Amino acid sequence: MQPTAQKPPSSTSTSALQILLTLINETLSHLLLSSLTVRSFIGRWQVLNSKFTSLNSSISAISDSPHWAENPLLHTLLPNLLSTLQRLKALSDQCTNSFAGGKLLMQSDLDMASTALSNQLHDLDLLLRSGVLHQSNAIVLSHPGPGSAKDDLSFFIRDLFTRLQIGGIEFKKKALESLLQLLNDDEKSASVVAKEGNVGYLIHLLDFHNQPAVREQATFAVSALASANDESRKIVFEEGALGPLLRLLETGSTVLKEKAAIAVESLTADPENAWAVPAYGGVAILIEACRSGSSVTQTHSVGAIRNVANVEDIKMTLGEEGAVPVLLQLLVCGIGGAQEKAASCVAALASSSEYFRSLIIQERGLQRLMHLMQDISSSDTLEHVLRAIISLSTSSDHTSRILSSSTIFVIQLGEFIKRGNSVLQHLSASLVGFLSISDGNKRAIGSCMGSLVKLMESPKPVGLQESAAQALVSLLTVRSNRKELVRDEKSVMRLVQMLDPKNEAVAKTFPVIVVAAIVAGGSQSCRKRLIAAGAHPHLLRLSEMEVAGAKKALQRLAGNRLKTIFSLTWRE
Repeated sequence: MQPTAQKPPSSTSTSALQILLTLINETLSHLLLSSLTVRSFIGRWQVLNSKFTSLNSSISAISDSPHWAENPLLHTLLPNLLSTLQRLKALSDQCTNSFAGGKLLMQSDLDMASTALSNQLHDLDLLLRSGVLHQSNAIVLSHPGPGSAKDDLSFFIRDLFTRLQIGGIEFKKKALESLLQLLNDDEKSASVVAKEGNVGYLIHLLDFHNQPAVREQATFAVSALASANDESRKIVFEEGALGPLLRLLETGSTVLKEKAAIAVESLTADPENAWAVPAYGGVAILIEACRSGSSVTQTHSVGAIRNVANVEDIKMTLGEEGAVPVLLQLLVCGIGGAQEKAASCVAALASSSEYFRSLIIQERGLQRLMHLMQDISSSDTLEHVLRAIISLSTSSDHTSRILSSSTIFVIQLGEFIKRGNSVLQHLSASLVGFLSISDGNKRAIGSCMGSLVKLMESPKPVGLQESAAQALVSLLTVRSNRKELVRDEKSVMRLVQMLDPKNEAVAKTFPVIVVAAIVAGGSQSCRKRLIAAGAHPHLLRLSEMEVAGAKKALQRLAGNRLKTIFSLTWRE
């Protein structure tokens, strides 16, 4: 971090501060004595006397600081403090003699002056504790870069937050600009900002009573901290940011809603934070943001809903607040990330309970999901859509029949098996194996059988081999599919290799049931091709090893061969 020179404070400016400090000390000395000799409102003056004593210590500490006169904050603090003390001196003069004025008015004047003094004491204490008065402001540190020393970064942040809390509007704006620049330039600085800075005060600036430009910059900063890493996110939540952020999401401007949505999604990524959303009425706010927000707001709001859906205790609130129809609408009309997160959320809800499956079906969610499969290209979104469909397929015989009877849907599954990634292939194979597909539709996707055989060789993801085998068994109930498969020499060789007891990559049950399905129809050509490829000795060995189904498959393969031999002998 390279220092940059700044013009040092002028001697005139320093002299003015010296004069102010002298006047403050003189006025304070008078008040320390007079507050003990007043005859009216003695209780209030006793409280004020303790504040004067604290102020006296603070002023001494400032005087002892080597660079106090260079700090620009004192140019505002000291004049305001002198004004408050002079007002209290005038009030003490009235209370020293027999007071004959309006008591309520004097009480009000004393209370207001006491409050102003408390605020100024707080600012002075903050300034002293920050340590910035021990750093020369003749040298202004540049924004710390990624390679800056931790001590330099910590000092920069303390100075920045001091100016943010003590200074006026312009000081706050400049401090927030510096904070945002720091967070944008160096993501790793977020943890130091969260630890060294006053995050609670930053969150306080989100309040609607604050100046709009300040509130906007503070929202950007809180959002950046919430999104940076686990450590800063934890501090932002613990300092109470969730409620103010949800209020911004509900009633803020478009840009504030977007930043608030980003922050809420980040905060709720931790289930220990997500449970708090309903406490602020946040579920309804998130749903409305999904319904009417900008594309950015929708994307992150539905992400937050997805996070809430993972918390079992509050999941039902989503159904009660009407989240399902909004999520399904986003599936159709959402853009990019919003659509994917909506699909993920629908899949999570569909897999959770019959209650949500019924809600989704009532809103024609099954038909929307089936239609969506044809229109989207994102494999991640398609995966969520298929997971949701799989969950809905188990809901009732009716939903299963809708899926099974849709030729377009079944053909799409076949395409995913042939050309999709491993997850899409696995999910599609699971559906083909589960659904009661008509023979016509099975013939329509017969071309995917070679891909299913190949998938049987894949050890990952877990369950893929079983799903591929079950899908094959289902398709092989059609005679034309059996003949088509055995004409595929590569697929036949793969099956035979999987039958080999020495091949430990595949559980033998799966190729056994596929071979059994091929020969179940009694086709002599199918048996010949399997025997010619070497299936018989492998099945014989697997039968001896008592592999489930091997003995029956062997009988179908070999028994009928003997029957053919006897038939030829009789004819001769």
